[in-house]
Amino acid sequence: MTDAKPTEKSGYDVIHDYLRSLDSSPGVYRMLDAESRVLYVGKARNLKARVSNYARPGQHSARIARMIQETTSMMFLTTRTETEALLLEQNLIKQLKPRYNVLLRDDKSFPNILVAKGHDFPKIKKHRGAKKEQGDYYGPFAGAGAVNRTLNQLRRVFLLRNCTDADFETRTRPCLQYQIRRCTAPCVGKISKADYAASVKDAESFLQGRTKGIQENLAMQMATASDAMEFERAAALRDRIKALTQVQSAQGINPKGVAEADIMGLHIDGGQACIQVFFIRANQNWGNHDYYPRIAGDEDASEIMQAFVGQFYSNREPPRALILSHGLDDPDLMAAALAEKAGRKVDVTVPQKGEKAELVQGALRNARESLARKMSETATQKKLLKGVAEAFDLSEPPQRIEVYDNSHIQGAHAVGAMIVAGPDGFEKNQYRKFNIRGDDLTPGDDFGMMKEVLTRRFQRLLKEDPDRSSGSWPDLLLIDGGAGQVSAVREIMEDLGVGDVPMVGVAKGIDRDAGKEEFHRTGMPVKALRHNDPVLYFIQRMRDEVHRFAIGTHRAKRSKAIGATPLDDVPGVGATRKRALLAHFGSAKAVSRANLADLKAVEGISGNMAQTVFDFFHENG
Repeated sequence: MTDAKPTEKSGYDVIHDYLRSLDSSPGVYRMLDAESRVLYVGKARNLKARVSNYARPGQHSARIARMIQETTSMMFLTTRTETEALLLEQNLIKQLKPRYNVLLRDDKSFPNILVAKGHDFPKIKKHRGAKKEQGDYYGPFAGAGAVNRTLNQLRRVFLLRNCTDADFETRTRPCLQYQIRRCTAPCVGKISKADYAASVKDAESFLQGRTKGIQENLAMQMATASDAMEFERAAALRDRIKALTQVQSAQGINPKGVAEADIMGLHIDGGQACIQVFFIRANQNWGNHDYYPRIAGDEDASEIMQAFVGQFYSNREPPRALILSHGLDDPDLMAAALAEKAGRKVDVTVPQKGEKAELVQGALRNARESLARKMSETATQKKLLKGVAEAFDLSEPPQRIEVYDNSHIQGAHAVGAMIVAGPDGFEKNQYRKFNIRGDDLTPGDDFGMMKEVLTRRFQRLLKEDPDRSSGSWPDLLLIDGGAGQVSAVREIMEDLGVGDVPMVGVAKGIDRDAGKEEFHRTGMPVKALRHNDPVLYFIQRMRDEVHRFAIGTHRAKRSKAIGATPLDDVPGVGATRKRALLAHFGSAKAVSRANLADLKAVEGISGNMAQTVFDFFHENG
């Protein structure tokens, strides 16, 4: 690896100087500016040949020429193959977020459906994250909504349980799901293990796209029940067949000739891009999601699609086929990189006719409509941000507004919350929650809580981005409170050395009516906005959103605390032993007071574990 060389030169001269030390190896290069910020990350089959292109003036777009002029140093990393260079390039782009690269901004993980296999009566549930739990995984689905719809459909057709294992073990009579024919109540023995396993197998066949056999089998069972004059059972089977038919019709696009693929349609307009991705698995449409990669506006479609595909699959398993609206800069290289990642062949195609072309046209239509809506919303949002700048005398429209709130009940389960708004509206992947740690805080001390939240927030910013170059610093803070709160918060900010960040306190008016808010700033008179001002509505929406987020976070923390017991902290006591102890003694308090002999008498608690539990409560009690 070649380190950046400090130099006073910039642009073509700098790049030309590096050519002497480069060879024809494949690898990745980085261009850096005078403050060592990464401007661009690229890969090359031949580093010397690729970098030499940048050393020739007059051959580049305005964007690339501007990037070259800002370059004062470069870094290089050689690899064994070009495929390895491509994979490294995409990882570095996602990590460093260079200004001149096409950048995938929304990188959330997708949920799957898990058929858990660690139980006699398996549960089918939503799963997100690492696939560590025993069972079979089906996905990805485009979002939680698509998964929830499919799970509801599966339960209607196959009558599978959705309760937790703990609820399952403690039930003594069927729950409401059994009464409304959404479950067969295996918890109380209403169905045998073998029959429930057959239902699970049918559900998995459905997720694998094999629905014809399921429908025929249900129809045969219905006819048999009807012949035997078991009319209630026949009616139940009829309802399941009807539900399965509705599921198949509701899925919409179910391609016959495409078993497993991601369909991607790219639309570009007005210097912005939208890529619509449809997930086809087991010949079924499992939802779609739109993406708005960051582009400069002068990139061609193949460059945008190449960058998007590489970043999209950097932390996801690719399907067996990618069906694209536009070709890639280097389709063979991308196919090889995806195949290396997946451990099997991945087809990358741009179809011109037939069913696949029709699927692409559907994705393109959605991308076009989504981008039109996005551009309309962005234009409105830009007007609002401009209005905020004018209302509060900011030098330019804020690109990042951070809004803070606290939530607690008499100081208990206190949390702080931060939301972020900018040109794209509410940026939910930037939201943050803060568990209030201050043991010396007086219960209900809102100012003390706000001080802790802001201190933690800005100490981290100062550590991670001291030169404020990453875009993660706010252009405006909104806090809930009047003049006293603003003055106190300003003091905190100045103590941290960030007193130059603009801040506005939002306080209700004298009669506390929404619409009569007063706005407080340090050293400036109280300001009010006219009742029908769109900027006022925008601020109210931000305040309501942070309040919603804070309340939700507080409720989740409180619920978790209510469900917790001292047994959670005992080494070696998991869910099964915890249930056994609570079932035997009735409460955690009774467990803590039990003698060693009584603990040893609990089914599933060994002598050594009984000693561990006894020692925990008597040494720490």
